[in-house]
Amino acid sequence: MSQSHRLPAGGLVDRAKRLSFSFDGKTLEGHAGDTLASALVANGVKLVGRSFKYHRPRGLVSAGAEEPNGLVELRTGARREPNVKATTAELYDGLTAQSQNRWPSLAFDLMAVNQLAAPMFTAGFYYKTFMWPAAFWEKLYEPLIRRAAGLGSLSGEADPDEYEKATVHCDVLVIGSGPAGLAAALAAGRSGARVVLAEEDFALGGRLLAERLTVGGVPAAQWAAQAEAELAALPDVTLLKRTAVFGVYDDGVYGAIEKVADHLPVPAPHQPRQRYWRIVAKRTVLAAGAIERPIAFGNNDRPGVMAAGAVRSYLNRFGAAPGRRAVVFANNDDAARTVADLAAAGCEVAAVVDARGDATALQAAAKAAGATLLFGGQVVEALGRGAVAGARIASAKGGTLDVPCDLIAVSGGWNPSVQLSSHHGARPRWDDRLAAFLPGQAPAGMAVAGAASGAFGLAQCLAEGAQAGRAAAEAAGFSGGGFDRPDVEPEPEEVYGAGPWRVSGSKAKAFVDFQNDVSVKDVELAAREGFVSVEHLKRYTTLGMATDQGKTGNVLGLAIMAEVTGRTIPQTGSTLARSPFAPVALGALGGAHRGKEYRPTRLPPSHFFAEEQGAVFVETGQWMRAAYFPQAGEKDWFESMVREVTTVRTKVGVYDASTLGKIDVQGPDAGAFLDRVYTSAFSKMPVGKARYGLALREDGFVLDDGTIARLAEGHYYLTTSTAHAAQMMRHLEFCRQWLFPELDVHLASITDQWAKYAIAGPRARDVVAALVDEGNDVSNEGLPFLGVKELTVCGGVKARLFRLSFSGELAYELAVPARYGDAMIRAIVKAGEPFGICPYGAEALAVMRIEKGHAAGPEINGQTTAGDLGMTGLLSTKKDFVGRTLATRDGLVDPNRPTLVGLRPVDRTARLRAGAHLVKRGVQPVAANDEGYVTSAAYSPSNGHWIALALLSRGPERMGEIVRVFDPVRDGDVECEVVSPCFVDPEGARLRA
Repeated sequence: MSQSHRLPAGGLVDRAKRLSFSFDGKTLEGHAGDTLASALVANGVKLVGRSFKYHRPRGLVSAGAEEPNGLVELRTGARREPNVKATTAELYDGLTAQSQNRWPSLAFDLMAVNQLAAPMFTAGFYYKTFMWPAAFWEKLYEPLIRRAAGLGSLSGEADPDEYEKATVHCDVLVIGSGPAGLAAALAAGRSGARVVLAEEDFALGGRLLAERLTVGGVPAAQWAAQAEAELAALPDVTLLKRTAVFGVYDDGVYGAIEKVADHLPVPAPHQPRQRYWRIVAKRTVLAAGAIERPIAFGNNDRPGVMAAGAVRSYLNRFGAAPGRRAVVFANNDDAARTVADLAAAGCEVAAVVDARGDATALQAAAKAAGATLLFGGQVVEALGRGAVAGARIASAKGGTLDVPCDLIAVSGGWNPSVQLSSHHGARPRWDDRLAAFLPGQAPAGMAVAGAASGAFGLAQCLAEGAQAGRAAAEAAGFSGGGFDRPDVEPEPEEVYGAGPWRVSGSKAKAFVDFQNDVSVKDVELAAREGFVSVEHLKRYTTLGMATDQGKTGNVLGLAIMAEVTGRTIPQTGSTLARSPFAPVALGALGGAHRGKEYRPTRLPPSHFFAEEQGAVFVETGQWMRAAYFPQAGEKDWFESMVREVTTVRTKVGVYDASTLGKIDVQGPDAGAFLDRVYTSAFSKMPVGKARYGLALREDGFVLDDGTIARLAEGHYYLTTSTAHAAQMMRHLEFCRQWLFPELDVHLASITDQWAKYAIAGPRARDVVAALVDEGNDVSNEGLPFLGVKELTVCGGVKARLFRLSFSGELAYELAVPARYGDAMIRAIVKAGEPFGICPYGAEALAVMRIEKGHAAGPEINGQTTAGDLGMTGLLSTKKDFVGRTLATRDGLVDPNRPTLVGLRPVDRTARLRAGAHLVKRGVQPVAANDEGYVTSAAYSPSNGHWIALALLSRGPERMGEIVRVFDPVRDGDVECEVVSPCFVDPEGARLRA
């Protein structure tokens, strides 16, 4: 259990806390403060994985989230998680990790035979290899590819962990906690602004934790700890560690994922594993730092080839040596720190290879380390099979030199982490001086500071961060914040790298994208075959399509494409980064919505009252609705339904209509907006009136129906069907945002804000009169049919009263704020007791709407037109509306289309069922003779027999005709008379009474 490569001193790990973990079944040891990657380094483990395509041995390249090679499976059983970057996995006692994409073992992987087929597995080989014969694709090629694809594997068991979603509003969001991020947070936080600092790492400080620098006279890591302590003490500053901001959205909204318990063996009871943050920020400072890029040379993917900055991270932050004898290969002065830090840690620096040809800071570092310095040299090839055993170096004069080593530290320059700045579509811009892409037009409200903006010096980072934080706070309305930049030690002025991008002279493969095995030759082949567009290059070679999203290899690939095509990098262009910037678990996206909570059952306001009454419930869509209210002596639902319908028709009943969709529409152009969305005109409808409304889809078919009430000059209240509530809200938002953006109108879904009860029957007015407060006239004159009033009930409760009827009786719909919903249903029942009131459920309501011939879900099914439903009169000829043009297509106005009719059985004892087909008498009941079908059927207490609504070809012309209702599935064969769909009070005298 000895940590063979742990330095005897130094680092930020807690050496007093030993943690045991296993990798591929072997028990190892690390310390608190380690990542899995640093603990593997400390134990001398170099081989951590296999590449995707060739199964080549791979080791750690980086120390951060950009890691392309160190992908492992964590944990076992149901909590097994594949494709976790070892560099971001925080070590805990008992951690279990497995390598992946190998068989039977990591050291001996039979799939490495793929390297022998490398000439076939070139760029685009899928498109070239599996085209012929075509019949083989489905039977042979695709199954084989699917089996070979992927890296790790899921457990196949249900995820036992919980996830949360949360929203936080702030004045300033700071992304990243390096020197620029800490300075920005301090400057903004000291002003009193609400600041959120999001850091992906489990420790704040960024590169300050990885460098032997001083800030303000103290070690950089110590200064970072002091800054963290001050930020934590500020009352309006929120520190979100282990939180990666992964997406930038409209209106200052950011998506972030917090790994709440990923550093624990098992989350505590009721503790989420991860939390999805929706951060709403007035201003944002992006201080995401920069990522070191590789140089392509032979076998540059061998375990032991590592980014020079990552070497410093393992040495200085984790106190672990990635190698004993190193070669440093760089094209910039930043790598001088790596040379000095290796020497200070007791590691031998065998050679320093400076690709440039003049004296630089690397010269002094090499001399101090006692290393051989090769000006203008290049590492041609990493020697060794399973890991680096040496470096073949080409000198400027043309000779080569083999230097034994177990570590090659490479620095090809630094790429500012610009991905989040381009999520709104702005492409990054190339800077020749820095040899890097810098942020283009950042999203509104975002400023970029520090290394992410190309300021690589520590003093620059602190200054830019402080300025950005102060400006962000001032833009949010705060002043007084300040940050006195601490003294820092002098740094090399030149830390850029403008090539070489690739090194020739070796027959070994030189890799650009490590995880997907994209080589220099693949890029060259793409150029020869015409795939020179950056988007084509990406998809043809899979460059940048691995889990690191090209963070290390993209710029290198673009630069090589520029070289082979004779263009500049700006002329070659760049791809755009997309969300998510960091991996996001699907569980976190779902949050608590899983199992039954995936689509939570909604309870109407009267639910608990209905339970007390012994109601039987039915789950309809998202709602749990009372189907019927059985009473003593009733043997089944049928008897209860008959009683409820009869009571409503002869006395009075109450029904909870709260499940109807309710949408508030306000604004100067609200009326004009509704005129364009609905088929009828509403802009001239008087205040205090309601009207039936029909909405079409853009293709001319009926989308939904409902009522529209005008409460004030620019204020309308819409109802939709229960089933189509969400769909209608989406449709209205689409119309508002995309079809008619010039209209000044606002929408709000208020379904859950109002409890609504239908009070229907001949005594409905008596019940309503007992509920409304004194001075409110609900007579036929005071509130006629289709009238609307805002009033108070039950001693001052604000309410809305609508004179509407779905049952065909005298009826009112009484709406009160949802918090009064339970009390309101009890008050209605109490007020109605003298008049014989009864609560009725969905079964009775369905029967009464069929008796009245009202179209509902079975008729408005997405396949019917206004003409099919007998509503042609609602299609205005004086204005335009959504769907008007396509509703006039020949097929939609064909007189042979099935149209809504009623059906009455000739034998009054016969039963009718929905779904039965309609054919003429005397013909064979086959598909060729099908003329329509029954949409809704019910026993009608008001008629004393079964009735049905149906869609029948040329229905209106066939009143009085006898048709055959054929139901082969349920052995039904009934002759019915075609009648009007309205079976009760066709004159409408009752509802206007």
